[in-house]
Amino acid sequence: MNPPFSLFPTPVYERDLPEGVLGKGNKNGTILISEDIVDDKEQTKSIIDHEEIHIDQIKRGDLDYDDKNVYWKGKTYPRSKMKEGSPNLPWEREAYSKTDNYNKY
Repeated sequence: MNPPFSLFPTPVYERDLPEGVLGKGNKNGTILISEDIVDDKEQTKSIIDHEEIHIDQIKRGDLDYDDKNVYWKGKTYPRSKMKEGSPNLPWEREAYSKTDNYNKY
């Protein structure tokens, strides 16, 4: 095998996610995708690619979250004051810039 290669592929699970949520990158390194879209391979790949950016952000220490806040590079963003998934959020801006824009779905 020649590098780069992945020794630990990202586990992906289909789940019933809240309305409007297509995917979620978890702190434990797993990805959840909406069970409503699993028959669309292009959309599924786009969502997984996007969420893998968030997992990388978590591994780098740039992104963290809890039930009340999202933390990006030391700054706190209250969930109550943001539209989650908005491409204007700094962690989303990076993910959207590096992957397909799955908002087209």
